[in-house]
Amino acid sequence: MEGLVKIYNRKRVVDGVSFEIARREIVGLLGPNGAGKTTSFYMAVGLVQPDEGRAFIGEEEVTRLPMFKRARLGVGYLAQEASVFRKLSVRENIEGVLQMHFKDPKEIRRRSDALIDELHLNKVTDQKGFTLSGGERRRCEIARALATEPDFILLDEPFAGVDPIAVRDIQDLISQLRERGLGILITDH
Repeated sequence: MEGLVKIYNRKRVVDGVSFEIARREIVGLLGPNGAGKTTSFYMAVGLVQPDEGRAFIGEEEVTRLPMFKRARLGVGYLAQEASVFRKLSVRENIEGVLQMHFKDPKEIRRRSDALIDELHLNKVTDQKGFTLSGGERRRCEIARALATEPDFILLDEPFAGVDPIAVRDIQDLISQLRERGLGILITDH
């Protein structure tokens, strides 16, 4: 991201923000509420267009590309707000994303099993989304984001609404994602 600027109602809420994320690197956007973290994040993921500045994935400029096209180029996204489908099981949540990328039911099951194992969701695989604890919900959301096999994952306040014990689990998981080769952008307070 290079020189990102966003203006709302003649007020610069983001003023010249630049950052890079390499594979196997964790970058944090930290600051108090109202500092422009989420707006910068939204510009990085393609939810909001910058008024000035440019966004790149590798050497390719993606400033005007929408979120779904950035996802196809290897950018995964985890929203701050809960995003599991509450009436679907953990497996159904994960396989719903996989079905958009793969057609073979055996391949979908193999990949969902691998994500369930990797994210330690085995004990809650058949539970509905609305029954999950904050930490289980976050792990399910991360599994869904990983289902697209991104090179980079952007996590908007991944510890929000999560109990202190689950925070440590998610920190460990983020370290594992880095070891797996992903570049990671995190916003937090």
